Amino acid sequence: MCKMRGIYHVIVQNRYLKYEFDIKRNITIIQGDSATGKTTLVDMIREQVLNGDDSGVNISCACRCRVIEGNTWQEQLAYIKDSIVFVDEGNRFVSSKDFAREVQKGDNYFVIVTREGLEALPYSVTEIYGIKSSGKYGKLESVYHEFYRIYGSFEKNDSDLRTLLVEDSNSGYEFFSAVAQENSMRCISAKGKSNIFNFVSTNEVDNMIIIADGAAFGSQIARVANAIKDKNITLYLPESFEWLILSSGIIYDNKLQDLLSNTSSYVDSREFFSWERFFTYVLIEETKDTHMAYNKHNLNPVYLHGKNKKTIEAKLPDIFKRLHQLR
Repeated sequence: MCKMRGIYHVIVQNRYLKYEFDIKRNITIIQGDSATGKTTLVDMIREQVLNGDDSGVNISCACRCRVIEGNTWQEQLAYIKDSIVFVDEGNRFVSSKDFAREVQKGDNYFVIVTREGLEALPYSVTEIYGIKSSGKYGKLESVYHEFYRIYGSFEKNDSDLRTLLVEDSNSGYEFFSAVAQENSMRCISAKGKSNIFNFVSTNEVDNMIIIADGAAFGSQIARVANAIKDKNITLYLPESFEWLILSSGIIYDNKLQDLLSNTSSYVDSREFFSWERFFTYVLIEETKDTHMAYNKHNLNPVYLHGKNKKTIEAKLPDIFKRLHQLR
């Protein structure tokens, strides 16, 4: 059995179809229109599990691949450990708190086919995929499928940005409030990721940067992206504020670079429900008992000191750097 940590390369194929992709985190979402191969992928895995070689399906992966479905999903999952579990769309339990609790146990990775945002699960905006065909090679040849990211860059016109809308009301908000003040902007706390959509859809807003933890913003991204598509609003979605500090170089540890570059290899899903929680843990551990001790609820003033603040700001995307030039 494998420990649920790291990246898993998965190949699912029969005589006619081949799917090949990497699973990087404990929760992966597959979206897309009908007839794009989502259900076919799950069906092939189910057939191989039930009928083995007689199914004509071959699965190559360092971990076992399994499927759960229907009203008995909990009983099915009770016997599955250290596996990648696939769930096809139409299974309503994926939006339940009971399912979220099972995912949080960290015994498995989950690949969920769904067109809806799953509020109870903290999944990353970078782990939402569609499936596309890369070509057909004759009647008896494989149709090769791969995953592609649905949501990419959201940077828009920055010529008249006036407001920062920040997901939380804690340390990240304190830092970005300071950034806003020096750029003659206002900074607003949404007080939770689900409130961002409510804010932009119920207020006459424009000329704004929205800042949220990308590692757990997946359930919100579709409706927020749709709500701002005709507005001059930019989304900035770092993994988390703690990731921003760690990746800025302000904390020196020769192991940090590898941790940040190969995070999947360090995050044990049994311990951390999301990468946001992992980066918070790392930053607290790296700085405890030092003058830079990090507290998620109240920002240590040392992070707002001139040099430290500039070091963190240097990690921000170009749109923030251009704000200085525009003021």
